[in-house]
Amino acid sequence: MGIEIERKWMPDRTPSVIEGKESREITQGYLCTDPVIRIRREGDRYYLTYKGTGAVKRVEYNMDLNEKAFCDLLPKCEGRIIEKTRYFVSLENGLRAEVDIFHGDLEGRVYVEVEFASEEEAESFRAPEWFGMEVTGMKGFSNAALSSTS
Repeated sequence: MGIEIERKWMPDRTPSVIEGKESREITQGYLCTDPVIRIRREGDRYYLTYKGTGAVKRVEYNMDLNEKAFCDLLPKCEGRIIEKTRYFVSLENGLRAEVDIFHGDLEGRVYVEVEFASEEEAESFRAPEWFGMEVTGMKGFSNAALSSTS
């Protein structure tokens, strides 16, 4: 079990900084949204994630799955299955932005997330202008909330 410390932003357009950057295709669904229990395929890796409560800091536990387990669990997910491409953009101080470009009925939505080693690092981070509006901890902006079809 680990601790995830991250902040999230929503740019108003797809940032040009993703051009030519490493990327991965992601498919994820939610078996439960309270608490968050998610399954994900990221490239050729499959896993189940439990996320605790919290805005910037929360418990996160990942368990590896195989492709069959992922495919068996996918139809059991609540709400919409999320499809997105994640781009990795290097930032100052060894940090990395993960830029998610959503597909399907979430087409046009873009999120930027940055994970930090400590709460102090997260608090002192100044986001580049292209990150847009910060949505860390705001209701309705989590991927779990996006999975809801209501």
